[in-house]
Amino acid sequence: MRHRLAELRGPDVPAKALDARALAALAANPGCARRAILDGAGVDKARLASALGAPSGFGQSQFALTRGNAFEARVKADGGAELLRLVHARLDPGAEPPAGAAVPDLSAHGPEGRTARTALALREATGAGGWTLLDHPMLALDVAGSLAFLEPDAVVVHPDGGWSVVEIKSFPTVDGAADPAKVGAAARQAAVYVLALEQVAARLDPVPEVRHRVLLVCPKDFSNLPAGSAVDIRKQRAVTARQLARLTRIEEIADALPEGTCFAPDRPAEELTAAVEAVPAAYAPECLSACELAFHCRERARSAGAVTRLGRPLRAELGGLSTVAEVLSAARGASGDPADPAVAALRRAAALRAEALREAGERAACEQAAGGSAVGASAVGASAVSSGSGGSPVNAGEVTA
Repeated sequence: MRHRLAELRGPDVPAKALDARALAALAANPGCARRAILDGAGVDKARLASALGAPSGFGQSQFALTRGNAFEARVKADGGAELLRLVHARLDPGAEPPAGAAVPDLSAHGPEGRTARTALALREATGAGGWTLLDHPMLALDVAGSLAFLEPDAVVVHPDGGWSVVEIKSFPTVDGAADPAKVGAAARQAAVYVLALEQVAARLDPVPEVRHRVLLVCPKDFSNLPAGSAVDIRKQRAVTARQLARLTRIEEIADALPEGTCFAPDRPAEELTAAVEAVPAAYAPECLSACELAFHCRERARSAGAVTRLGRPLRAELGGLSTVAEVLSAARGASGDPADPAVAALRRAAALRAEALREAGERAACEQAAGGSAVGASAVGASAVSSGSGGSPVNAGEVTA
């Protein structure tokens, strides 16, 4: 299967590793076979989108990356003393203060080697009975039959043997509150790390606790001072686990592709377009903030008149009506089963709209007629004022009368 995925990616194209951000987006749209096969094969979707003529501005700016790296270095300075203090204060205040915590070396050759070294460090730290900080450990998670290697910002082992994920973000907390959308994205990303840690913990005896409260560290009030908050990610973890389990296996998608399909960005645009279109997509407006191919898929959805481009809630309400043409035809009564609740609701909405337009038209006609009469009366009065009887001036009393 790895050989097959390499052929899809291109024989000379290096694989782009999946990260937690991509997995969170993939889990949010499990019905998209296109993203599943491209991510599973390690295709660089940003280069692919540019080769297709639909480049996307998706991703972090260089300024944001530099600022985030500088903030993370500050948080982890002095052996992670400030980071461990925040973990103790927010997640485990009943434990002993983290004085002289261990920071094991996790360097190894390749992602597989780093994953094995991380598992060994976690096993040793769990039985040590003290605080341990794992800086950028490497975890592996099986996703639709393909291994994804993940690198959280930090994992902390508590004195009781429990494991906690730490997420360090560069967006600020102002007066103790942060952007809810960004906090939600960070929680979904942390949920992926928790799932990967649970797979590591399941291989140990006894099984250590992987805590479902993670530490989110952000700058405080636009400064460079770190502020920590405990975030409960049980809901995000359950949703992510369910969505990843529902993903179509990559082998099934690959077997359904035409012979010779390749997503290498150096192929001709026509060949790349045919290869991409051979895999069905499930576009939604949310893809614009989560996928590099969103502009290409949106254009295809528009040309096909797909209702998915109007949002998943509306798509769910329309049932079996998948295109705008089908929706309009059903609303006009030209097609569709009247017993279908979606068709009945569309026809009722069309009738209400026609009635409202008719009443608005009648009201406008009446107002226009009334306005015309008033204009005519004003013109007659003005003529009388200017000429009077027999052309002689008239006084105010006569005009009033």
